[in-house]
Amino acid sequence: MSLFPGFRQKRVRTSGATINVVTAGQGEPVLLLHGYPQTMACWHQIAPELAKHYTVVCADLRGYGGSSKPKGLPDHSNYSKREMALDMVEVMSKLGHERFHLVGHDRGGRVAHRLAKDHGARVQTLTVLDISPTLKMFESTDLRFATAYYHWFQMLQPAPLPEKMLQGIVPFNILGMVGRSEPDLSAFSKEAIAEYVKAFKDPKAVHASCEDYRAAGTIDLEHDRADRRRKLKMPMLALWGKRGVINRLFNCLEDWREVASDVRGKALDCGHFVPEEKPAETLKEIRRFIAQYPI
Repeated sequence: MSLFPGFRQKRVRTSGATINVVTAGQGEPVLLLHGYPQTMACWHQIAPELAKHYTVVCADLRGYGGSSKPKGLPDHSNYSKREMALDMVEVMSKLGHERFHLVGHDRGGRVAHRLAKDHGARVQTLTVLDISPTLKMFESTDLRFATAYYHWFQMLQPAPLPEKMLQGIVPFNILGMVGRSEPDLSAFSKEAIAEYVKAFKDPKAVHASCEDYRAAGTIDLEHDRADRRRKLKMPMLALWGKRGVINRLFNCLEDWREVASDVRGKALDCGHFVPEEKPAETLKEIRRFIAQYPI
């Protein structure tokens, strides 16, 4: 992939999907997970720099980018964060990484949260970008949040209506839009945007992303409620955009301290798409954090 010079591309078969990854570097492993409506391309300004000091793995989540896109099951369980997290655990095992640093933005942060819950012994550190916990956000829903994150409630509607509504307009329905009254694509490279457009031309990708959101509003909440009182133990960093919805409507640090024991973090001067809006600052914060907790 031209966005990741020097990286090796692989397709790794897991028990439930085939996951597209790129990897490079030496040293402790760091897994980077993207959000919606994106692919691993969102890390293109961060991963090459991080690979100068670490072994970096960027993965397309199940249903996104170059990874497989199975049809959603009636209960959406094959797009639960539990299953998507298991994909990543199996990918890292097959790449020879039994313990790793974990970083996730947006949907990738939700997968990372579940991975840390279900496979805590595998995660040295956890970093999440511009999210509060899914359960907290749904349970705090009011008119302001439902208006700002309207796509959550659009995409979890039964198929095929959301798929039909979204075909041909993703990623521009959300990219550069979250928390803004007018779209702003100035932070995104043309190459990355081209990757996102290419990825979502596939109707299967639109269906898969809807399944991701359907799972978030159903089976993921069941899983989160079942272990609400079991806190994460690994060190955790939360970064969020000062000009985004999370900063405006939630208390990000306090929200994460409800579900994790060791949390620190800060707001960066940007909106929702932290890795692309503030790549240098994001890289600096991630490197500073994970360097404190060597494997």
